[in-house]
Amino acid sequence: MTLDEPLLDIAWIGAHLDDLAWRTLQHLGLSAIAVGVGFVLAFVFVVLSLRVRALLAPLVALAGVLYTIPSLALFAALVPFTGLSLLTAEIPLVLYTQLILIRAIAAGFEATPREVAEAAVAMGYTRRQRFLRVNLPIGVPLMVAGLRLASVSTIGLVMVVTLIGNNFGGLGLFIKEGIASFFPTKVYVGAIFSVLLAVGVDQALAALERRLAPWLRPGSVPVTKREPAGSRLAAG
Repeated sequence: MTLDEPLLDIAWIGAHLDDLAWRTLQHLGLSAIAVGVGFVLAFVFVVLSLRVRALLAPLVALAGVLYTIPSLALFAALVPFTGLSLLTAEIPLVLYTQLILIRAIAAGFEATPREVAEAAVAMGYTRRQRFLRVNLPIGVPLMVAGLRLASVSTIGLVMVVTLIGNNFGGLGLFIKEGIASFFPTKVYVGAIFSVLLAVGVDQALAALERRLAPWLRPGSVPVTKREPAGSRLAAG
């Protein structure tokens, strides 16, 4: 790189749009697998802890310990056992989602007001009906909030995956190649598009949250002002 060389070579970007799109899709795919699997695991763990309350604290503690392990060290520790495979990349990414998602899902289920839960029991709802038609809908905003945080965090961590092998692809590969070749355009492209990807995913999940919980939209009338909780449960 020379002093008069621009930090962003627009011509290079224009000539590599296909590569940029492909690596962005790779990055999104790695992140989506980790967050999807992580959410399912966390959801199952929390549902089990609703039946056995003593499980939640140890689960959160274990997830907290795993979260403190440096990402590069955890990736490297798996290589002798799983090789440079997709599994090597995804196991740490999934583990890092657990602390965020377990807390968010647990908080979502605990968000049901006591009077609403009592009204559901009075209406004759079974445990399963209360779970599906009361606890789960009320907990959606907190669960999606955790999903948004886990998604943004995972997109950032996927940048580290390229340090253990080029075969995973992703936007981090631009940064790795740019540093190795002293070509700043690749570094900035990798960084900028990873941020844009994180913002885009966050906004998409925010839109999903508004769709699943329409009562949170600006200007909507709170449920408690429209009708009593008991009448809502009876209507359901």
